[in-house]
Amino acid sequence: YCSFSYFTDIVNKDTELKDPYPIPRKIMAEPDYIDDDNPELIRPQKLINPVKSSRNHQDLHRELLMNQKRGLAPQNKPELQKVMEKRKRDQVIKQQKEEEAQKKKSDLEIELLKRQQKLEQLELEQQKIQEEQENAPEFVKVKGNLRRTVQEATEAPDS
Repeated sequence: YCSFSYFTDIVNKDTELKDPYPIPRKIMAEPDYIDDDNPELIRPQKLINPVKSSRNHQDLHRELLMNQKRGLAPQNKPELQKVMEKRKRDQVIKQQKEEEAQKKKSDLEIELLKRQQKLEQLELEQQKIQEEQENAPEFVKVKGNLRRTVQEATEAPDS
């Protein structure tokens, strides 16, 4: 009749003898200030890891893990290709902003366009009037000249 503990002791002794390089249980020595109950000593505290406490970094890490699982690893692309894609995205965004700026005209631009249209209409009307005067019969032109000379003659003695 053999006890189980006796059997485990024999096995442990055999394994200790067979292993020429035993693994040390504790590599670092325990600090001596843990045993002291001196309240005047400042005990060291574990430092806060800023990477783990940052919410943005955690979200980024989570997203990278999900992309890695899906096979969308960004590490597969060479750096030049990444830069080119970023540049293309920036150009598209810039072009969209320019198009939006052209679509959304300011009040000043709208007023300037209205004034320009009014000036163009006035110029067209003046051209039509000149063409009508040029195409008018000669007796109408003579009549207009007579009126002007009469008006000039009446204004000249007054001055």
